[in-house]
Amino acid sequence: MKTMGVRTLRAVLFAATAALLCVTGAASAQDYPTKPIRIIVGASAGGGTDVLARMIADGMYKQMGQPVVVDFRGGAGGMIGAEVVITAPPDGYTLLMAYNSMLTITPAVFKKPGYDPVKTLAPVAFFVEVPNALIVHPSVRANSVAELIALIKSQPGKFNYASSGTATTTHLAGEHFAQMAGLQIVHVPYKGGGPAMIDMLGGVVQLYINNLVEVLPHVKAGRVRMLAIASAKRSPLMPDMPTIAESGLPGYESGLWYGVLAPAGTPAAIVNKLNEVVRHTQGLPELKARLASMSAEPAYYTPAEFAELIKRDAEVWGRVVREGGIKSN
Repeated sequence: MKTMGVRTLRAVLFAATAALLCVTGAASAQDYPTKPIRIIVGASAGGGTDVLARMIADGMYKQMGQPVVVDFRGGAGGMIGAEVVITAPPDGYTLLMAYNSMLTITPAVFKKPGYDPVKTLAPVAFFVEVPNALIVHPSVRANSVAELIALIKSQPGKFNYASSGTATTTHLAGEHFAQMAGLQIVHVPYKGGGPAMIDMLGGVVQLYINNLVEVLPHVKAGRVRMLAIASAKRSPLMPDMPTIAESGLPGYESGLWYGVLAPAGTPAAIVNKLNEVVRHTQGLPELKARLASMSAEPAYYTPAEFAELIKRDAEVWGRVVREGGIKSN
């Protein structure tokens, strides 16, 4: 019998090791979880991210039988929380509850964000989206997006739009609108959404693109006028309201979305198991009703589809940041 060559031996050992790892990974995924899970929230307690994270944590506990702890690590545009997850063991026991700006805007506006969301994190499950809406002060003589664009173009530099701060989602939403429509419009940043809305109601600023949760009460009270929804498709919460995309700016889209991610290298079997747990949680009738009250819409994505969404949005907002010369304060 011939002696096995070195290269052949290496190939056999490699194949055997790979097979063993696959078996071990499958077994660990089948047993997972065997201890408490921690969900890192890159924001302070009490906000919308907190509420949504606790919904997921409750669903995970009920389905998998292990305690799920929500751990708040806010600051630096979500970078602090993301760093905790990125440096954690990729075993499914440390997860990140992320909002889209953490993954698609922060890396673009900070010179050294400390992480690449595409390479250092593994998308697990998309959870919900909260559409933005374009609102104007009642003094603005426009009842549609097309009329608004024509009005602003007829008086360049006269109109302005509010945001909750430089490099925030509301800033980029307004900048994206101005870039796509070719408008000369002044950006007025505020220290938070509250002050921005106060000046919007007072007519100090004329336009504001912000999420439905914050603008809808004022729309219903007649204090501002909503011209369009900023999501890709019409919202089931407001089916008669047209989108910005169908009202003169094809391709325009902005809003909030939230999802769960794990450290890069987390076994695919564990990622898929968590994805199914979140999917089941999304379908609970009581949760759907609660989300509707928050103007939030659940949507299902596979891990691969979620990864593509992050990559696509990062490219869009990265381009908006570069063309607008936007930098973090």
